[in-house]
Amino acid sequence: MSARNALCIYRKELTEWLRDRRTLISTVVVPLLLFPLLTAGFAGVAGSLLEKAKTGAIRVMVLGGADSPAVLDELRQLKDFEIVPAAENWKEQISSKNLRAAVALPDNFQTSLATGESAEVKIYFHQGDLKSSLDANRIEKSLKEYRDRIVRDRIAARHLPDSLLRPFAVKQENVAPAEKVSGAALGGLIGYMVLLLCMTGGMYPAIDLTAGEKERGTMETLLTSPVSRLHIVLGKFFLVLTASLTTAALSVASMGVSFLLVGRNAAALHTAQSADAQALQLHVSLASAAAIFLLVLPTAVFFSAAMLAIALVARTTKEAQSYLMPMTFLVIIPAVAALLPGIELTPRLAVIPVLSTSLLIKEIISGTYHWNYIALIFASTCLYASAAMFLAVKMFQRESVLFRS
Repeated sequence: MSARNALCIYRKELTEWLRDRRTLISTVVVPLLLFPLLTAGFAGVAGSLLEKAKTGAIRVMVLGGADSPAVLDELRQLKDFEIVPAAENWKEQISSKNLRAAVALPDNFQTSLATGESAEVKIYFHQGDLKSSLDANRIEKSLKEYRDRIVRDRIAARHLPDSLLRPFAVKQENVAPAEKVSGAALGGLIGYMVLLLCMTGGMYPAIDLTAGEKERGTMETLLTSPVSRLHIVLGKFFLVLTASLTTAALSVASMGVSFLLVGRNAAALHTAQSADAQALQLHVSLASAAAIFLLVLPTAVFFSAAMLAIALVARTTKEAQSYLMPMTFLVIIPAVAALLPGIELTPRLAVIPVLSTSLLIKEIISGTYHWNYIALIFASTCLYASAAMFLAVKMFQRESVLFRS
């Protein structure tokens, strides 16, 4: 009978929750559409900016080089490049973006090349300007090709083989499986998003079921029903947990599909290197998904119970929001720390909530299973979840909290 009472409260809250249009939008619609729209929008904007940066007249100034017409001819062959006369205010022109770059040639540059002496060519550009950086790279590539041709001509003049410059070739070959590559690139981000969405997904229901009922005056009606406080807490808690897990699951599924499509399109269109395209294609096996769910479940229980207890203290929904917003930063900071390079799981970090779970999710997505850490983190998170649940039950048993005005 006790389980039926809690289930009855849960069904009642779930029915009201599903009738709320804002709930469906925030829990179902937004998680499903957010990442595809963001991914498509970012890819479109980035592609548009790159295409725009590659179009239009490119003004480049050559400093010196009066005796080096060959270098000037080399630069003029670049598409859309315009060589402008030298001026003393070339730095100001680059800073004001009137000039993309400046190439400084030393005195007697052509003579130095003819005599076999070494010389240095400098390329000045604006690192904070994407167009300037791209054009500086094009200039550097062109000058390096010109330099290589000079070297090949010198070798040919001495009747030496081209292999003299490259006695051997070096090539990198990836031996890591696809899940290792994608896990290293996206594992930390997946862990961050799972934990953040677990909390934000249950925040609105937690506020509405506590401070919201106080504002509507329905809390007193619920408390006068023949249902114990414990069953009321359990019914409300399971609804918050449902919202938390639903939001996280839909968001992660949407994000995984978005990355998979972007990676495949990049590989098909040859717009990215194969390694970059492979890193964007998320590979998560059923075993990895089950292990992640096993870790996220006690974390979601901890978040749901803690938010329910904190929001119950508030008298209004706005006050509850002000109480729960700092909790968002308590989740974001350790989750972001797991994204930093060099931070790995240790026995000490394994007992820190959020951080340990995020680090372990990253390892699981890459196909590495540390069973000792999985057991330790699961046990410690269950302990934190039990403490939060105990606190929520105690708060519902205090009249001063329930009828605070």
